[in-house]
Amino acid sequence: MIAKVFPGKCSGKLTIPPSKSMAHRSIICAALAKGVSRIDNIAYSQDILTTIKGMQALGAQIITHDDFIEVTGIGKPNACETREVFCNESGSTLRFFIPIFSLTNQPITFTGQGRLMERPQSVYETIFKEQGLSFVHKNGTISINGALQGGEFVLEGNVSSQFISGLLFALPLCDTSSTIVIKEPFESRSYVCLTMQMLEHFGIETEFTDSNTIYIKGRQEYHPGCYSVEGDFSQLAFFACLAALNNDLEVCGVHHNSRQGDKVIMKLLKQAGVSFKESVNGYAIDKSEVAGSEIDLADCPDLGPILCVLAAFANGSTHIKNAGRLRIKESDRIAAMECELKKLGVAIRSEENDIYIEGKRSYQGDVAFDAHNDHRIAMSLAIAATLCEKPCTIQGAEAVRKSYPLFFEDLMRLGIEVERYE
Repeated sequence: MIAKVFPGKCSGKLTIPPSKSMAHRSIICAALAKGVSRIDNIAYSQDILTTIKGMQALGAQIITHDDFIEVTGIGKPNACETREVFCNESGSTLRFFIPIFSLTNQPITFTGQGRLMERPQSVYETIFKEQGLSFVHKNGTISINGALQGGEFVLEGNVSSQFISGLLFALPLCDTSSTIVIKEPFESRSYVCLTMQMLEHFGIETEFTDSNTIYIKGRQEYHPGCYSVEGDFSQLAFFACLAALNNDLEVCGVHHNSRQGDKVIMKLLKQAGVSFKESVNGYAIDKSEVAGSEIDLADCPDLGPILCVLAAFANGSTHIKNAGRLRIKESDRIAAMECELKKLGVAIRSEENDIYIEGKRSYQGDVAFDAHNDHRIAMSLAIAATLCEKPCTIQGAEAVRKSYPLFFEDLMRLGIEVERYE
């Protein structure tokens, strides 16, 4: 799909969609609980549908409604209805599933598309081989055989937190207790805390015994319950940056006391000179004189692409550091944003782990962007297009379906003209 996004002034109020991170976690926990759970405020993005289908393959009964699901869970996994589990392009789904599905003690093959199977999986490969289990990653598939056992796990802290979360889902169901020791630097700690928060909601006990060690008691059971998914600060970031650069907006549907790491977007906006006030379940954000700043992505890598746009239209220099993990997402997000923003004439350059941008307030536009098959690239470029003097096109704009299927509809609700062509 090609989306043509026109320059224009946004206005109004928008309810932010539910958190994809929290939805993944709640679906998995409910499916592992023996009994019936209800999860409200669900949005059916490609990634969430992938997780639902995977947990159904483990035997969970999941009935979908317009904005909620009913889940009849299974307890400890003991069988899988299929030997091949398709994870689409969802890194969270794949990395959460591998330890969980291993508990069936059956041979399972995971498949995917896009760059999913190119993304690093060596953390699990090492763990499985140390336990004498089979883990084969080749020809675009991952095949496992053998049940993960509890014990002590030592993980590097500067790789994806999804590996830690995957272990946290599975280890409470093992016969023996476990510890996970995370080496410094411990990046994306907030995502691990979100997992532990969700586990607690469904009756699972985990605890930090020190700042880098998590204790997980064995032989636990997930308990069914009700949960309402909170709004997604990762998605709020696109519209918060739009408001700061384009025109005043109110965004709602999020919790001010959220533990989501991407809530740091509000701190980063304030640091850049953006004015806003808390409103009921959200924020009223003013168009502001945005200044360049230093941004640390260690705990919020998903904000990288939209922060590149914010920096491109800010006054002065921006240095985005600890950005290296952007290179192993759905695309190389550093290379993708550098390539696309240079089409506008943005002064942007990168190193392996850093991005440097000299911003200015105006660009002509009238360029053809490529989304690089990446939802966050597509949405970030759409925000940039609203700020140009002439409209821009985005090839591959359908990538937004991965996490935010109604993104362009919401942009239009705020007064931005968008034309789409298949």
